[in-house]
Amino acid sequence: MQTLTVGLAERSYPIHVGGGLSGDSKLLAAATSARDVLLISNTVVAPLYAERVRNALAGRNVVEAILPDGEQHKSLGTAEKVFDVLIANRFGRDAAVLALGGGVVGDLAGFVAACYQRGIDFIQVPTTLLADVDSSVGGKTAVNHPAAKNMIGAFHQPKAVVIDTDLLRTLPDREIQAGIAEIIKYGLICDVGFLEWLEKNMTKMLARDPAALEQAILRSCQIKADIVARDEREHGDRALLNLGHTFGHAIEAATRYVGWLHGEAVGAGLLIATDMSHRMGMLAAGDVSRVKALLNAAGLRTEPPRIGAAAALDFMRIDKKVQSGRIRLVLLKRLGAACMLADYPDQILSETLTAHFGA
Repeated sequence: MQTLTVGLAERSYPIHVGGGLSGDSKLLAAATSARDVLLISNTVVAPLYAERVRNALAGRNVVEAILPDGEQHKSLGTAEKVFDVLIANRFGRDAAVLALGGGVVGDLAGFVAACYQRGIDFIQVPTTLLADVDSSVGGKTAVNHPAAKNMIGAFHQPKAVVIDTDLLRTLPDREIQAGIAEIIKYGLICDVGFLEWLEKNMTKMLARDPAALEQAILRSCQIKADIVARDEREHGDRALLNLGHTFGHAIEAATRYVGWLHGEAVGAGLLIATDMSHRMGMLAAGDVSRVKALLNAAGLRTEPPRIGAAAALDFMRIDKKVQSGRIRLVLLKRLGAACMLADYPDQILSETLTAHFGA
C-alpha cells in the first residue's frame, strides 16, 4: 500500500492505493468511527464487492442503498430515495456514508452526505479507474440536471479514499479506456514527462499490468491532490482539471447521458481543446496529431456526435465555468501546460465546434 495526502489543514485526508484494500477493516476504522454506516453502491458493483466491505465493517450497523447503474440515475430523484433510506433508519449526524462504485455512485453518495443533516462523514471506495484518479479525490459532489451535468452539488471532502487496485480486474475494457482519458488529461495540463510515460506504457495499461496501473493512479492522484490543496473550491488552478470537460459535458448532455461514458466524452473533449489551442496558435499541428494518436492508442472515441456547432454551444453555455455570460475554456499553451481563457476569438471557437460537431 502507498498513501498520499490531500493537504487541507484540519480536513486533510489520506488516499490509500494498493491491492485488497477494500476489505481492510483497519483502514475503514481509521476513516470513521461511525456506528451507523450507509453503504451506497449499484446493481453491478454490489454483487461483486459489497460483502467484502460489509465484512470489513463487522460490528457496525450497515444499511445498503443499491442504485441502478448508469449516469442517467445521478439525479435529484435518486438522491431523494437515498435520503428516504437514511431517514427511515433514523441515522443521525454521527452516521457515515460509504461510496462503493464509480463516479456516479461516488458523486451522488458525496452529495447525499453533504446535505444530510448539513453534512455527515463519507468514505470513497472507488471501483473504476476513472473514479480512482478523478471523482473520488477532491470533494466535488453533485447530481445532474437534465440540461446540464453536475449543476447541483456541494464541496464536501471525504474522510478517506481507499483505492483497491484489485477491483480493476473485473472492470470492462471500455471502463479502463474511459479512466485512461482522465489520466491523459493530467499529463496534458501539467506534466509532459508523464505524458511521455503514458505513450510508452499504454499497451501495459490496457493489458492491466498492475505496476503500470498503480504508477498511473499514484501520479494522477498526486497531481490532483496538490492542486486541490492549493485551490479547494476552484477559484484558480483547480479549474485546469476541467481540460476537455466543457466540450465533453456538451457531448453527454446532448446524448442525455446515454451511449457515452464520462471518460469517453472527456477524451473527445481533450482532442477538441487541443485542436482549438492549435487554431489559436499555441500548439503545433504535430501536437494535435500526437494527442490524437495517444487517445487512439487508448482505444478512445475521438469523433463526437454530429449535433451541430450551434447545439454544442448551447450545451456549453450551461456550464459552471460560465461567468458574466462568457464561457471560460481550459486550453493548452503547450503540451504539459494548461491555461484558462475567456478572451478567445469567438470565430475560432465556432470553427472548432463546426470541425468536430458539424455545421
